[in-house]
Amino acid sequence: PATGPTMKKNALLANNRPRRIIQLLFCLAVLYTGWQFFTYIQWATGASTTPVTRPASVEAFLPISAFLAAKRLLLTGQYDTIHPAGLTIFLFAVGTGLLLRRSFCGYMCPLGYATGLLHRLGMRLRLTVRLNAPVSLLLSLPKYFLLAGFAKLILWDMDLASMEAFLQSPYNFVADAKMLRYFTDPSVATLVGLAVFTAGSLVIPGLWCRGFCPYGALLGIFSWLSPIAVARDADTCIGCGACSKACPSRIDVQKKLRVTTPECYGCAECVSACPVDTCLSLSAGYGAKTQRLPVWSLALLTVAAFALCYFIAVSTGHWESALPPGMHQRMYQMFLAL
Repeated sequence: PATGPTMKKNALLANNRPRRIIQLLFCLAVLYTGWQFFTYIQWATGASTTPVTRPASVEAFLPISAFLAAKRLLLTGQYDTIHPAGLTIFLFAVGTGLLLRRSFCGYMCPLGYATGLLHRLGMRLRLTVRLNAPVSLLLSLPKYFLLAGFAKLILWDMDLASMEAFLQSPYNFVADAKMLRYFTDPSVATLVGLAVFTAGSLVIPGLWCRGFCPYGALLGIFSWLSPIAVARDADTCIGCGACSKACPSRIDVQKKLRVTTPECYGCAECVSACPVDTCLSLSAGYGAKTQRLPVWSLALLTVAAFALCYFIAVSTGHWESALPPGMHQRMYQMFLAL
């Protein structure tokens, strides 16, 4: 009818292509960084004679070190000089939680991209199950307990002297190489854990992200303050449930007027899946004063914010480690000799 909701005419609108492209590009960048760091370690330890520059972005895989460095920054104003890129990326991720609703998880995290691929494969194989609300809630709790454990250790138990001792320790200097060895020389327990989470993600969408990622839990808590959220217009909603089915976190979007739960990544999959033009949208603001945003806006804002943070970090000397290359080499050689 002429007075009814306006349906989307272009089927491509139901495929959130900007998110898919950005996720793929960041995943490729992470893989390239990993390969570059591997070749750097080969050179630094004498296994190769081809000089390679150490990629500072590998420090994104050191969240515990970055958490400690962030606390020290708040207490002393001193920016970490050992892994400055790690601290920069950590602060950026927290900032996206505050302003852009966990868009770091929804658009940049390679694990989020990998679990999304496993989710779609599980759907094709008809292995995916939809958990009821109580079970879904229970599944989301372990990551908050893990976060609470880390927070207690770092924020409560460790004083400034203890943090300084860790941040200046040889262990922290080579933490990136230790993380690399975790992948290049995995233990049986590591392989079993990866197999369990891979198989589990085919059945339960986003198993790691939803249930066990403390980084995601931290950003989710900050996202409660975010001005951006998915909003639903109840007057134009046709109750088809497409939004709830599309949500990777299995949030029941069709029953909410505004999705403010910390489990929301801001991925806008629900908005893209909605068949009604004016029903679901990204909105910015608080209370009655909100502004409708295009579905691609959060992706653009996330990329622009990261580019800005990277430019500022490089310009101010907060990206590359202050350690001399020779010291890096000696540290890595000592570690790999153990």
